[in-house]
Amino acid sequence: MLIPLTLAAFAGYFLGAIPFGYLVARAYGINIFEHGSKSPGATNVKRVLGKKAGNTVFALDAVKGAVAAGWPLFVYANSPMIQFNSSTMVDGSAAQTHYQSSDFNLSLIAAVTGLLFAVVGHSFSCFTRFKGGKGVATSAGGFIVLMPVVTLIALGVWLVTFFVSRYVSLASILAAVAIPVGALLLHQPGLLVGLAVLIGVFVIVLHRANLGRLLKGTENRFVKKDRPA
Repeated sequence: MLIPLTLAAFAGYFLGAIPFGYLVARAYGINIFEHGSKSPGATNVKRVLGKKAGNTVFALDAVKGAVAAGWPLFVYANSPMIQFNSSTMVDGSAAQTHYQSSDFNLSLIAAVTGLLFAVVGHSFSCFTRFKGGKGVATSAGGFIVLMPVVTLIALGVWLVTFFVSRYVSLASILAAVAIPVGALLLHQPGLLVGLAVLIGVFVIVLHRANLGRLLKGTENRFVKKDRPA
């Protein structure tokens, strides 16, 4: 099991680390790390370069997550079930180990590993001196593969929040909360619920500066800006 998971982790990280925001901005003659919020994320690219460039970056970043989570589901589709969660009971001098019924297919474990490392790679890219975005698009791409209904619910939360408030950061934070809540309510496997919680916390932590500005009332609302090609 170690080799498939190591492969998923490395592939996920390097997929996630591809700096599409930086590359797209460079195609427009812009170093995105010197403009706007200095983030290579889709939101900053859209603010600096307009709708077309921003949407392109969002789509490409989402594809990174989808591929990182998706390929293990196909490659290891017929892998055996793996049992986790052992508990040890001590009866006098004898210790007995009992295995609980928590079985996962290797393909799901590898997919979760791939997505997790893709989000880390996106946020801490080795190609841009470990700078990156906040992982929202990459997470969404992976979750649409792993939990499509839950992801659509989170997308609904994002859209409603954004169009009511015009705060991308607030919409992203609430969507990050909606993913694990939705996964739990829709009785997704514990492994996916755990992943949703972990990535949700990760995304919120990366938005901590935005959260501070939201609380102070100084966060910038999104304003459309189209730049000529």
